[in-house]
Amino acid sequence: MCGCGPNSKIVGYTVLKDEYTGLKGYVPDADLGLGCGLPTEFAGIKEGDVVVDLGSGAGNDVFIARALVGEKGTVIGVDFTPEMIAKAEINKAKLEYANVDFKLGEIESIPLDDNIADVVVSNCVLNLVPDKGRAFNEIYRITKKGGHFCVSDIVVKGEIPLQLKKSAEMYAGCISGAIQQDEYLNIIKTSGFNQIEIKKTKTIYLPDETLIPYLSPEKISEFRNSNLGIFSITVTGKK
Repeated sequence: MCGCGPNSKIVGYTVLKDEYTGLKGYVPDADLGLGCGLPTEFAGIKEGDVVVDLGSGAGNDVFIARALVGEKGTVIGVDFTPEMIAKAEINKAKLEYANVDFKLGEIESIPLDDNIADVVVSNCVLNLVPDKGRAFNEIYRITKKGGHFCVSDIVVKGEIPLQLKKSAEMYAGCISGAIQQDEYLNIIKTSGFNQIEIKKTKTIYLPDETLIPYLSPEKISEFRNSNLGIFSITVTGKK
């Protein structure tokens, strides 16, 4: 999951979070408020699918996906922190799911076999991965031919002043590591995926007090009315 959490000193982080509470399979103890989208909304998960969630945290998206795949499917969560795996296993034990598994591992070296996933999902994690090309190559490797991915992530459009971007990182920690949207989409294309489509775009709103140290009132107005900024996107692609 993202590099910030409920106990973080980062202010206003919940501006990134989408609403999960009404979804079937939602487990409050697994929702750490760390996402920037709702990838399962556009993932096209079907009964019986094998789903892999990268950066699975305490299991929030895993349990949502489990409600969609049913008893015949399988959901695998991958996270790089033992603490998150432990939290997820506690939540899994309460639910007594036999077809959910959690694995410790890096997204740049996913501990899974080739061609096993019908669907790969991820929520506000890939922007934090240093080598995004390697990450999407790994996603491609574990996805079955004819399978697809759906990820929510943070991207940048236009040239954002460095100091402003640093301030935004303090305001919402998952902005750290975000790259230009066109570069992000090109990395996906280079990895081999096709039919790449942005399903949803959401502006990451930065309050005036975050902008004032770097922009005049006139420039803030221009910034608000431009297509520049920091965005959460949910994007899909097929193998």
